Amino acid sequence: MMTFEALGLQEKLLKSIEELGYKTPTPIQEKAIPVLLSGTKDLIGLAQTGTGKTAAFGLPLLQLIDPQQKYPQALIICPTRELCMQIVNEVELFKKHMSGIHVVAVYGGTSISMQIRDIRRGVHVIVATPGRLIDLIERKAINLEQIKYVVLDEADEMLNMGFQEDIEFILQNTPQRDSTWLFSATMPAEIRKVSKKYMDAPVEITVGKMNTANIMVDHQYFVTSAQHRYEALKRLIDFNPGMYGIVFTRTKADAQEIAEKLTREGYDIDALHGDLTQAQRNKVMDEFREKTLQLLIATDVAARGIDVQGITHVINFELPDDVEVYTHRSGRTGRAGKTGVCMSIVHTRETGRIRQIERMVQVPFHKLEIPTGKDVCRKQFYYFMDKLLQADISHGDYETYMPMLEEKFKDVSKEEVLKRVAAMEFDRFLRYYENAEDLNARERDRGDRARVSEGRNDRGSDRRRDTKGRDFGGSGSFTRLFVNLGTKDGFYKASFLQFILDMSELNKDVLGRIDMKEMNSWVEIDKQSATKMMTAIDGKKYKGRRIRMNEADSVRR
Repeated sequence: MMTFEALGLQEKLLKSIEELGYKTPTPIQEKAIPVLLSGTKDLIGLAQTGTGKTAAFGLPLLQLIDPQQKYPQALIICPTRELCMQIVNEVELFKKHMSGIHVVAVYGGTSISMQIRDIRRGVHVIVATPGRLIDLIERKAINLEQIKYVVLDEADEMLNMGFQEDIEFILQNTPQRDSTWLFSATMPAEIRKVSKKYMDAPVEITVGKMNTANIMVDHQYFVTSAQHRYEALKRLIDFNPGMYGIVFTRTKADAQEIAEKLTREGYDIDALHGDLTQAQRNKVMDEFREKTLQLLIATDVAARGIDVQGITHVINFELPDDVEVYTHRSGRTGRAGKTGVCMSIVHTRETGRIRQIERMVQVPFHKLEIPTGKDVCRKQFYYFMDKLLQADISHGDYETYMPMLEEKFKDVSKEEVLKRVAAMEFDRFLRYYENAEDLNARERDRGDRARVSEGRNDRGSDRRRDTKGRDFGGSGSFTRLFVNLGTKDGFYKASFLQFILDMSELNKDVLGRIDMKEMNSWVEIDKQSATKMMTAIDGKKYKGRRIRMNEADSVRR
């Protein structure tokens, strides 16, 4: 069995590793650390989220730093402020027994003047999000000319978020670097292009199969009608009373709406999306990490970079458009050797999409029935009984009250006491689920499902679907909008959908098919909503470029 000592790490780092409870290196650490300790080799490390990548680059980076040289020597670039802070926290733990090495976090949403002050005090390692780092470069508040080591963490996420030009700009401003280390869960073509342009014969390390989902995660799906999604979500939460997880939605409006509904019904839940201020985001994340919140309702963009230990469940309120997004979502659970569950709520016409994702991520998906009301009550009852039996009674002076309790209950049987305890705990559940309907939607025969998944009827006529997969076989009037944004702008279908809905404040139900090309895209939309979308988006700017959106043609359905 490989040990950290055998990897070539120095004694001070080994002491920190031992205190953190790490026994043996993970596969990515075992393969990457010996290569990176040379300090002169470029490296591409491909491994799923949660496999120990921060230690894989953080430990050798600290060993290579010269604390006597009072200037920035290493730069770690990551997609989000949450991940930025997490990396800094981990690096601080790793360098506990190393004196004189200073690490600074640089990200948006907080005072830039304070970050400038921290940099001027002296820094060896900078951990930064692209936008804020470029801001500091342009203000001449930071000098990267002596940077020796550049780490691109979660590189695929940064490209999905549209940071390719920013990353290239940063790499151009680190001309003296000895090596570049790129870590990613997937390897899209854009990353390959960046590596060819800025890396010299990189060592490539792959842990697990490319674009596959975590085998420690049980992938489940539940089929219901579109109008029953929320009730299905609620029932799955109730059926798993010990759940600690994240519910993913496509839009921030959905995230906020679901969180508000569940909060009104007494659940410990909050939303995480792009409309929150940094202070609000920090508050939500602190409460989630402390498990004050049972669930986080989040959009993909807001949840990027979140690394919280112990997540038991991930729930897809709706399936994402891209398989890579599904892989990232499901990768939030089943970490550090623990098992997890990823649930997807789908309707009958999305089962073909499930099969497609299943083939691409190369793990089996299990179709399960949405629990009945009686199933939920039974599960809650067993959970309560287990908690009752495990209750710690060793610290209270309960003996003092026993005579009083015995006197009070002397004429009440044990069975009646148990019934009354159960009634106090379960009255709400029993009444709510007393006449609960069956939420399971029954799938059609296999041939019909296949035809629906292809979007065709028996005669081969075009039966196009909206963004929820619903068939608009021949009724209704839609128009087609042209917009000069495409995949070259860093969008993929799910993020583009969220972008146009957030800007126009429309509901996704008004949209039909979205066709994305490299330089532009076409959006099908209900005619009554087309003007509102064009007014909201046409003429606005995205990354300094003026957006053009106009009507392309009409589509009769």
